[in-house]
This record gives sequence, structure tokens and C-alpha cells, in this order.
Amino acid sequence: MTDTSNTRPADREARAPRQSPLHRLMRYLPLIAPVLLWAVPCWVLLYTGQHWPLPVALTGTTLLVLGLVTMPLAMARGHGRRQQDRAAIVGDTLLGAGWILFTWSVLLGTLLRLALTLTGVGESQDRARIVTWAVLGVTAVLLAWGYAEARRVPRVRRLDVQLPRLGARLDGLRVALITDTHYGPLDRARWSQRVCETVNTLEADLVCHTGDIADGTAERRRAQAAPLATVRATRARVYVTGNHEYYSEAQGWVDLMDELGWEPLRNRHLLLERGGDTLVVAGVDDVTAESSGLAGHRAHLDGALDGVDGDLPVLLLAHQPKFIDQAVAGGIDLQLSGHTHGGQIWPFHHLVRLDQPALAGLTHHGPRTLLYTSRGTGFWGPPFRVFAPSEITLLVLRSPQQPTPM
Repeated sequence: MTDTSNTRPADREARAPRQSPLHRLMRYLPLIAPVLLWAVPCWVLLYTGQHWPLPVALTGTTLLVLGLVTMPLAMARGHGRRQQDRAAIVGDTLLGAGWILFTWSVLLGTLLRLALTLTGVGESQDRARIVTWAVLGVTAVLLAWGYAEARRVPRVRRLDVQLPRLGARLDGLRVALITDTHYGPLDRARWSQRVCETVNTLEADLVCHTGDIADGTAERRRAQAAPLATVRATRARVYVTGNHEYYSEAQGWVDLMDELGWEPLRNRHLLLERGGDTLVVAGVDDVTAESSGLAGHRAHLDGALDGVDGDLPVLLLAHQPKFIDQAVAGGIDLQLSGHTHGGQIWPFHHLVRLDQPALAGLTHHGPRTLLYTSRGTGFWGPPFRVFAPSEITLLVLRSPQQPTPM
């Protein structure tokens, strides 16, 4: 294995991504979201013909108002300057619960009310109360299931990926991918250890982490990240930064991963060789790196490929799928990404698609470039995953060529 670093200035800068509709919408979400998440369920569940007794209506309204007030305050204390983990847990949990309650109040509430009306079931008040209990029941089930899905060790997703330019001697190269571990306010040191144990059962040649290791600095989350040192690979363990590192002293995470035995591919590459065939493994900083103001951090594909033979196949690590445009222009064969979480809590994936070209799985871009987007190994914020299961991925690289006798 040969390590090649960037030693000369780039001829071409990675263009700053144009602001997406989702980013423009995000400006107003802190003001709009709390009101919508709690006011809509309050109206649907309590004040659309149910005629609950006054104590029931007041109790329900009080609980929903408490959610409306507590959620943004707890998130501000948990994720703002104070970084209080207990407040973050409360705020994140309320955010997830509010999103699920809002979603099913609107969808199930509307559809079930319409179905009951069309079939003539009961009086208007009876139908309204059936809707309330149905929404609350579905929400409770999804919260319990979603929490269990978020906290479990991800299942392994295995797939073969054919790369037309891959040499025959590299056929069968095993690449394990973890990403978006998001070590955070909920202590997941034991979970982290079990994830690493699962990765080790895959007997991978190359293990990749495509960023968003944690929410918080390396110093605060060191205990949760420490099991990453136990990950085994026959060739290399490589890492690139995600956008969340740039909220939490990214250089500290780069240094810690280096200390744990991983190779940070910060606009660099290394070469994997077997029987005379070579695969270039390159990595770039996250696309938000340059705007972070951290010296020397930026997404720089030319630097990552500096000195690379243009005829060699390239595997690129880039945290966000949206980097695929630069990957196509640079002739990359396969890009590995995370970031999307597969939407994490349905139907948030519709908003993710406003910002990213792919949500999950293997997609084709340009004449030869493949993109694999992982749904992520952990979760961000709300400790729930609904219809977006986490994953540890094993990609087996395949060559269309037949090996010749040695």
C-alpha cells in the first residue's frame, strides 16, 4: 500500500454548492416548526368535533403547549453555547415525538376521518374520537419501534458493485462502510463497541468512515469513539470529515481518528495494490469545510487526485452525496457517502431530496460514476428511526475482467 499526499496547489477549486431550497427553508424552520408540530396535533386531536369533557381538553392542551414551549428551549440549551447533554436529550426526543405526532395527525387523521365519513360509521363526535385514539395509538407504536430501531446495532447490508475499470486481481475486494455514527448526548459507548465488533466479522480489506462521527468535540465524545481503534482491516482504515465535525472543532476529530489508527483522507489518496492491479482510494473534506473558516479545510478533488494515473479506477469518500457532480467531472468510478440517514424519520426523506441527489443505495451518475449512499450507522438528534433503518454496509467490488494466470 502506497500513501500519496497532496503537495502542489490545485488547478481547479471545488465550487461552493449553490444554496438549495431546503437550505432557504431552514432559515425559517426554528420559528415555524415548533408551532406547526404542536398546534396542528392539538387542533386535530382535541378540537375537531370530539367535544371532550373540559378536564380532558385542558389536560391535552396543556401537554401539547408544554411540548411547544419546552422543545425549542431544551434544544437551545442542549445544542447552543451551553451544550447541556440532558437538555439536548429532552429537546431532541420532543422534536422526534412532535414530528411523528404531527405527521400522523395530518395523514392518518385526514384519511381515517374521510373513510369513516364515507362509510357512515357513527356520529360526527364518534368519528372524531376514533381518529384521536387511532392517531395516538399509531404514534405510540411508532415511537417505541423507532426508538428500538435507532438504538440497535445496524444490520449488515451486502452488495456487489461492478467497476468496469477494476483490475481482475482486485476482484472481490471487500469494502466496509460506516458513517454518521453521531456519538452524542446519549452515551453509546457500548453500542459503538458492538458496531465495531460487527464490522470485524466482515473481514474487510478496506474500512471507511465517511464522516459525522459525533455531535460534540473529540474531547467530550472520546469514550464513545474509542472503540473505533479496535476495527480491523487487512489493508486500510480511512476517514473523511462530515459537516458535523465542523460544528465541533473538526481538527480535533481528524487528530483523534489519526490517533485511533485511521487514515484521515483530507484531500489525499492512497493506493491499494494486489497482483499488479491498483485501486486509488481518495477522500475529500466535507463541502461545508471551507465556509467553516478552519484553515486548510476545504473540499478539493484535484488535490485528492494529485499525481494519480488517469487510467486507474478511483474510489472516492465524500460525506455528502451532492459532491457527485464534481466526482462525475473528475472521472470517479465509485463515490461512497452518507449524510442523508435515509430520511431517518419518514416522511422527512422528501425534504432531504430537496438538498441531495440521492437518498440511499446505489445510483448511476454520468457515463461511468456510481454513488453509494448509506442510510447511516447511527442517528442524529431524535433517538428514532422510522422506515429508514440504519446500516453497516459491505460492498464487494467486482471486475468484469478475468484474471490471467500468474
